[in-house]
Amino acid sequence: MSRGAALGAVLLLLVGAVAAVRATVAVPVRVESASMAPTLEAGDVVLVSRRAPEIATLHRWDLVVFAEPRHGRRTLKRVVGLPGESVVVLDGVLHVDGRAVAEAWVDPGSVDGYYSRTFVVPPDHVLVLGDNRGNSVDSRDYGAVPAEDLEGRVLTSIWPLPGTLSAD
Repeated sequence: MSRGAALGAVLLLLVGAVAAVRATVAVPVRVESASMAPTLEAGDVVLVSRRAPEIATLHRWDLVVFAEPRHGRRTLKRVVGLPGESVVVLDGVLHVDGRAVAEAWVDPGSVDGYYSRTFVVPPDHVLVLGDNRGNSVDSRDYGAVPAEDLEGRVLTSIWPLPGTLSAD
């Protein structure tokens, strides 16, 4: 086999593998808003599992994609509350079951003085918030997200490439 034919075969195999992964395992999703800044910026691309996560397998801080309850649009947020937990934001600080929870990615000053109502997460639901609390429509607005609305879990960021620097 010639070198060109071998390269063509490798490229064809690679394209086929990418197509198979995209169809069955994971799909790239573009972040559409700044509600997850500074973790994810508008225009970033993440790889999301095609398999909807089961509530029992989710952990606090997982990033999930789901159909936003009010409009059905694909949305990406962070899981902050699991079934049975009591969740409230007081003075910009997340409290779960009466305890303040540290979130390195949230600037409490950007939501200074913000109080949310207390949510008790129902069975088979999760409570989700954007990292950019002052600029996020999330469970504070539409309540807990039911398991059947979850589309996938974010596996990794793929753009910008991990470790790349951005210019300010």
